[in-house]
Amino acid sequence: MNKLTHVGAKGEAHMVDVSAKAPSVRTAVALGRIRMKPDTLKLVCEGAGPKGDVFGAARIAGIMAAKRTSDLIPLCHPLTLSFVGVDFEIDEQTSTITARAEARTTDRTGVEMEALTAVTVALLTLYDMAKAVDRAMSIGEVRLIEKTGGARGDYKGE
Repeated sequence: MNKLTHVGAKGEAHMVDVSAKAPSVRTAVALGRIRMKPDTLKLVCEGAGPKGDVFGAARIAGIMAAKRTSDLIPLCHPLTLSFVGVDFEIDEQTSTITARAEARTTDRTGVEMEALTAVTVALLTLYDMAKAVDRAMSIGEVRLIEKTGGARGDYKGE
């Protein structure tokens, strides 16, 4: 595919018409990272930050964000999600937390944007929960690592 699907012949933005597509099971997994000072990571992992359970709040925020993706991203189709999960992996060596979000639906279009939105908002929530002790945190490396379903088939990133 060599063209942008959300741009018409004259360059105008439009919503893609998916009404002719058959619903199918679709999944997507996204990852992202937040780096922080070692002392901040320790506080976050102990749940001793000034705002309490950092991982619980970030997990819920990510799930809620996935459910609101079409309200946040112009031209994104509203989907009925059958599952959204957000998990975290801590790397003490690099003082990094990796967030992983997975989204599933049975619909006419994919859930990549929902997974990416979930992981991004989860990371933003981690930042918000710990910013009182570390404003130098950095968020990055947000990417789609896997998707299944749809006419273009499966995708597995590096």
